[in-house]
Amino acid sequence: MTIPACPKCQSEYTYADGDLLICPECSYEWKEGEAATESSAQIVDAHGQPLQDGDSVTVIKDLKVKGSSSVVKVGTKVKNIRLLADATDGHNIDCKITGIGAMKLKSEFVKKA
Repeated sequence: MTIPACPKCQSEYTYADGDLLICPECSYEWKEGEAATESSAQIVDAHGQPLQDGDSVTVIKDLKVKGSSSVVKVGTKVKNIRLLADATDGHNIDCKITGIGAMKLKSEFVKKA
């Protein structure tokens, strides 16, 4: 079986893990045959700027953290985001926020930094 290049960054170092294909360079994961449809679905910030894995973003609205009394304040910078193409609840950004920890954000509440 020949493993295809990454549809996102064109890396030739992709590998299979179960039924997923994974790119170690950009952390993109996809199932064979779905690469064309997923790569065409662009995730954009609140201002329409396209986002990519590894980007830094800034929060544009105070966000309450579910199950906690913490709040992510306006202007909080989040580095090295990871995009989630299969987000069913709208939370399509996976990240770690200093002082809060790992969480998911909606792209409509961030702008590209």
